[in-house]
Amino acid sequence: MASVTPPGLAYEVEHHPDQHRFQARVRGELAVLDYTLEDGQMVITHTGVPEAIAGRGIAGELTKVALRHARDNHYTVVPDCEYAQHFFENHTEYDDLLAP
Repeated sequence: MASVTPPGLAYEVEHHPDQHRFQARVRGELAVLDYTLEDGQMVITHTGVPEAIAGRGIAGELTKVALRHARDNHYTVVPDCEYAQHFFENHTEYDDLLAP
């Protein structure tokens, strides 16, 4: 488990590659982004933030860290969950990562 937390965050985003998961624990609650790897593609399958910590931008930070990881490893990305699809619609700066 290695921390990949961007500077200035009040919580750590951790990558658990063996579980295909990025996660952050905030106030005892666990927020997650799950993915699979298939033929050089990172498929984001689930992003979940408990209601108790919702509205703090945590899902967005998990997604940004996951996309940084994808870029660093030359993966293309398939946003297969509703949140990831919405994220890509609103953050066109990541369009270069979208799988054809």
